[in-house]
Parts: sequence; C-alpha cells; structure tokens
Amino acid sequence: MKPLFSGRPFTRRIVRSRVVKSRVVRGAVGALVLAGATLGGTAVPASAAAVEYVALGDSMASGPLIPDITGPVGCGRSTHNYPHELASKLGASLRDVTCSGAKSTHMTQSQSTSVGGVDTGTVPPQLDALRASTTLVTLTIGGNDVGLVGIAQDCATLDPTATPCKGEFEEQVAQRTRDFGPKLSAVLDGIRARSPQARIVVTGYGLYIKQNGCWPVQPVLPTDANFLQGSVNALNDVIRQQTTAHGGTYIDLVTPSAGHDACQSSSKRWVEGYVPVHAAAPLHPNAQGEAAYAGVIGAALGA
Repeated sequence: MKPLFSGRPFTRRIVRSRVVKSRVVRGAVGALVLAGATLGGTAVPASAAAVEYVALGDSMASGPLIPDITGPVGCGRSTHNYPHELASKLGASLRDVTCSGAKSTHMTQSQSTSVGGVDTGTVPPQLDALRASTTLVTLTIGGNDVGLVGIAQDCATLDPTATPCKGEFEEQVAQRTRDFGPKLSAVLDGIRARSPQARIVVTGYGLYIKQNGCWPVQPVLPTDANFLQGSVNALNDVIRQQTTAHGGTYIDLVTPSAGHDACQSSSKRWVEGYVPVHAAAPLHPNAQGEAAYAGVIGAALGA
C-alpha cells in the first residue's frame, strides 16, 4: 500500500496555508533505502518448510523503511514485514513479492518502481510468483486502488478552523471503493487458477487513527479523522465480502489494533503518523505493527 492505507509510500507533504502536505525528503529517503538495500533473495530454505508460501500485496505488507531492506529497492520490502515474520512462525518457505505502490493491476501486469523520483526499474506481475504447488497465499491490496494515502495527506491541516476535507473527497473515495470489488474478485480468481491447492488469506487494513483523532498530534480534524478511518473500514468491508465469496480467509486487523493507532505513544503504536517516530514510512505499519499482524494471521491459521 503506499503510506497510510497504501498510498504514496515515501512522501510527506510540506505545510501550505491550509494544508500540511507531508513529504519525506526524497533524497534522504532514497539514501535510507539504498543504504539498507540488499538484493538477495527473500526465501526461507524450502528444505526447512512444509508450507510453500507466497506473499502478495502493497506497502502495508512490504514494510518500507523497516530495516532490513531486501529484494528490489523500489519495492521497499523489509525482512521484518508480516510475510517474513509469518513465514518464521510457520516454518514456511517464502516467496515474497510484495511491493510498495502496488495496485490490483500489478497482480497481472508489471510494476514500475522508483525511489525519490529516480526510476529503479520494473518488477514482474506478482501472480507470476504462484505455482501449482503453492499451499499458502497472503494478499493485502486495495489501498492504492482507492488512493487513500494521498487523500490523507491532502486532509492534513494545522488550522483548527479549516474546512474539513471530507466533503471534497467523500464521493470520490466511495466510488473507487465500489469499483475495487470486481478488481479484487478477478485477482482472487487468478490466484485460485494458478494455485488451486493454496489457502488464500486476505488481510484488511488496520486502525490508523482513533475515533475523532488527536489533532494536532496527528494533523487531521476530528471530522476528517473519522472520514479517513471510515474509508479504511469501508474498503475492508469490500475486501471481506470478496474474500468470503471466493472461499478465502479474511483477516480483520482493525479490532486487534485498538490502542495501537498513530495517536498512541511511540511504544504502543503499530502504525506511524505523518511524522514517523520509528524506522518506517509515514502512515504505514512499523516493525512492531508488522510483527503484530503476523501474530494475528498466524493465530487465524492455527500456527
């Protein structure tokens, strides 16, 4: 997912008259990613595993800026994202092809990647990683299709008298969310066709900001905090409905995230706010969050 719920993963906008447009300095982020990048494989040795696991999805699953980075630099894939943590719990072999910025179209089409505005090449369609022998697939997708992170950035303000952004974006988000249902349906059909034996596990997105928010700690007005998280919840409903209809396992991450949103103390939060306090992308899960998500998924699988 690119930030927040999967939007632009490495940006933080600068303050304008009304809006705080959080934009992480591109050069600095590029240096962080490149410094931590290792281009080696991401798999646990197959000999140690009975489960053949493929992880698909966006930046919520890839874990951008969480040390250590592995795989294609532009994907921001961490060795401590939830797929790696889950594979460790399961003793599974892992083929992790999650990638920051991925949309549902990138399940069947190649994806162009970049760091700090610098082209870092393309990665293959994620479904190419699937095999007939694959026994477990996890998927986190949809945030970038709806564009929630960019909207969250546009909704930020340090002016308590500003007009809430909800009215500007509400119908756009609702339409994109409705449009996502058939896209996810096609992705799930594609997974099943390629890996007929696999258990398909699809996560929703977590709790990013609590009811009424915590302005100015996180610079969104109470109305907009509820609109943004409500939009995440609406997307989760579509994901749950499609997953269930296709015989998959849906993982709710909102409920277990209570008390761990971006308004909480640095020791409690699972997701970062507009200005991260841990090594993680803005509006994204941090290492603690990724590990917690792996625990929730593992519990659902009976790990």
